[in-house]
Amino acid sequence: MENPPRSTCIASKRVNAAKPRIEIEFCMQCRWLLRAGWTAQELLTTFADELGEVALRPGSGGVFRVSVDGDTVHDRKRDGGFIELPELKQRIRDRIAPERDLGHSDRKS
Repeated sequence: MENPPRSTCIASKRVNAAKPRIEIEFCMQCRWLLRAGWTAQELLTTFADELGEVALRPGSGGVFRVSVDGDTVHDRKRDGGFIELPELKQRIRDRIAPERDLGHSDRKS
């Protein structure tokens, strides 16, 4: 009897394990789910080939924190508010693909 073909999903999980994981922790009480979802969408669109996972994690107490493999790249409280999306993309790019050009979102010289 032949073995059934492996699931594409299982194969992609194995490949994604070596790629970075982004976690966006957001305050549910502040109703920042839409901001977190929009941020996730933007990051997945920009870094489609570089990311293994983008996770949304509900929190409380005014938290909005973005981390790459457990290292914080943006914390709303630490940074004195929300940073602009191009800056967040630059911080993430600098961690996961420093050679990558972000086009119009990239730093101005």
